[in-house]
Amino acid sequence: MGAIYALVALGFTLIYNASDVLNFAQGEFVMLGGMVTVFAAAAGVPLPLAALLAIAVAVAVGLGLYYLAIAPARGASAVSLIIITIGASILMRGIASIVFDKNFHSLAPFAGNKPIIVGGAALLPQSIIVLFGAGLIVLVLWLFITHTLTGKAILATAANRLAARLVGINTGAVVALSFAVSAAVGAVGGVLAAPITLTSYDAGTLLALKGIAAAMLGGMGNPLGAVVGGLTVGLLEAFGAGYVSSSYKDAIGFLVILLVLFAMPQGLLGRAGVERV
Repeated sequence: MGAIYALVALGFTLIYNASDVLNFAQGEFVMLGGMVTVFAAAAGVPLPLAALLAIAVAVAVGLGLYYLAIAPARGASAVSLIIITIGASILMRGIASIVFDKNFHSLAPFAGNKPIIVGGAALLPQSIIVLFGAGLIVLVLWLFITHTLTGKAILATAANRLAARLVGINTGAVVALSFAVSAAVGAVGGVLAAPITLTSYDAGTLLALKGIAAAMLGGMGNPLGAVVGGLTVGLLEAFGAGYVSSSYKDAIGFLVILLVLFAMPQGLLGRAGVERV
């Protein structure tokens, strides 16, 4: 679960860096990944094609969110943009409840459900797939951002949008790309998580809140911090459920947000902002 939170936090980070928008609809991309895959597979579509279809749907929704809601509000305050993404999240949940249903669903494990015993602990093969998949996504994104011109355009836009525009970078297209990539990352997380966690039309709400907690813990805007924060929140949840009570498992993310806000607003790997005047 920490790896899933890391992917959600990574989606937050991609959009935040490129546009300074905190996208509260990020959890809905994860929901779309799981639900579209489940219903497409139930309709007879082969699982790999169903997963690709789910990613395509999430990307289309992400681009629609940018072009129909975020781009027209260019220049609006941060609070207004947050309200827009919250409204988009509510709208997406409502549409999902109509298009799909309000029941819980899951996928069959990709590699069977016989546990692997490691040092006396039982590890499900699907958990290994989730961890490997999350690591692969992080590696691909790192290579894309650091070794391609488009990736460097994203870095330039994140550093200084005006300067990026002055040197010829289409910052609008870069921000739209960040929404598309973020949606794809979230959808992949939803596909990977569906076999080990139940998915439903409203599964994205809690994932978004935990993803924000992970991004804040690692340092908002820091991709590596998003990964570290996601894994840390997952571990804290597991320890809280095991040593305290499983009833308080979901409260761990909110506690993390409060602790970060009060104790270290810059997060584990973030840096305090400095403004020269």
